[in-house]
Amino acid sequence: MAGNEGEIVHADGRVELADASSLASSLLWNEDLAPVPVSRRTWTTYNYAALWISMAHCIPTYMLASGLMNSGMDWKQALFTILLGNVIVLVPILLNSHPGTKYGIPFPVFARAAYGTAGSNLPALMRALVACGWFGIQAWIGGEALHTFFTAVIPGWPALLGAGWSGHTTTEWLSFLLFWGLNVFVIYRGMDLLRKVENWAAPYVLVVTLVLLVWAVREAKGLGPLLAQPGKFRTYAEFFPVFVPSLTAMIGFWATLSLNMPDFTRFGRSQREQVVGQVVALPTTMFAFAAMGVLITSATAIIYGEAIWDPVKLVGKFSHPLVVAVAMFSVVVATLAVNIAANVVSPANDFANAVPRLVSFRTGGLVTGLIGIAMQPWRLLADPKGYIFTWLLGYSGGLGSIAGVLVADYWIVRQRTLDLRALYLKDGAYGGWNPAAVVATFGGCFLAWGGLVIPPLRPLYDYAWFVGFFAAGGLYALLMRVKPLPPT
Repeated sequence: MAGNEGEIVHADGRVELADASSLASSLLWNEDLAPVPVSRRTWTTYNYAALWISMAHCIPTYMLASGLMNSGMDWKQALFTILLGNVIVLVPILLNSHPGTKYGIPFPVFARAAYGTAGSNLPALMRALVACGWFGIQAWIGGEALHTFFTAVIPGWPALLGAGWSGHTTTEWLSFLLFWGLNVFVIYRGMDLLRKVENWAAPYVLVVTLVLLVWAVREAKGLGPLLAQPGKFRTYAEFFPVFVPSLTAMIGFWATLSLNMPDFTRFGRSQREQVVGQVVALPTTMFAFAAMGVLITSATAIIYGEAIWDPVKLVGKFSHPLVVAVAMFSVVVATLAVNIAANVVSPANDFANAVPRLVSFRTGGLVTGLIGIAMQPWRLLADPKGYIFTWLLGYSGGLGSIAGVLVADYWIVRQRTLDLRALYLKDGAYGGWNPAAVVATFGGCFLAWGGLVIPPLRPLYDYAWFVGFFAAGGLYALLMRVKPLPPT
């Protein structure tokens, strides 16, 4: 069955190009950005569930409740906030996943429909810079795990190469660079290796964490004082001012993936499989893993006399080298899986989108890694409150604005119909820039971030993602309705 010129529309609604070779000379085309042929769209429900399970099983998720409890919540309020935030962010994730499965295109190519073929670099590079920061954070955490492992098996490892700098020993920096290099290696092996890593990392990390939970509860002979500790809020009036920015920050945790899920759903066998895999895995896994973090930490308050939120530091208290080795291997696997999937695939494609003829997926991944180092992740992780209320809350407004434009364009303006071939042509229907998308994005960002410098707008900052999403999406739909503005 034929669709637009040069397209084949299959019975299940998925679209592919009849002759992709005719676009090979286009400046907007390379093999990494090309639409995936239907014959190669092989990801199943399990693959998407495993993807989310492995991405959610990471140290920041484990520690997520700690920042909320430090702000005054009790454990029930913290876990409820985490669950609600992930249910909400699942909505734009699924809405932006649809074009990936239907057309086989990655996020930056999908963004060309709303922003124009040149304008798509605006959302792509905004998304890429956030991913670079996350890449650095996860690489630093993975480096800490390697450092703990080496400390257990190599006598005198921490002081082996000197005092180092910036409050970290030379061996800590070396461990960080080793883990960074492991990420780069997987990048150069490509998406197929990533899928294999995600498939076995997901159940493995879950099993190891459950073993750690059983050990902690048995050693503590109970679940400890954290679960009995009440929050400091006595009324809704006290709770709400903390709950709102916390909820926005929880949405910000996966606001990145709400944009670039087409990078993964482009490989999906059907819409149903990618939807079911994501719905089943994302909110449940985030809630369960954060809950495990709360339970284990509560037990450590009895075992060691202090609450240890960082699992790397917790394992570092074990004396048996084999136990430390297995536990740190688990942390490395978990961190590697989430880092490649969540923080490399998208920016690698985003940087490739800027100069398709010169930058490949591998080159884009290397650029991501270098910028991740330059953003000094050890500073972002130094303060849990700063990590949640500055980093997560801050960038959520910008990404929410982009998500609003993409959802409004695909679902409202274009009614889920794109010209696949034109997405790769500079002089096609999407060529150049779409001013409506740019104006709407900056409008959403202004309202979301304006409170940082304009006091009357300060309450909006606590709702940054919501403000950006609805303001930008509504403004874009209005501009395209009042005066349709095709990309110029």
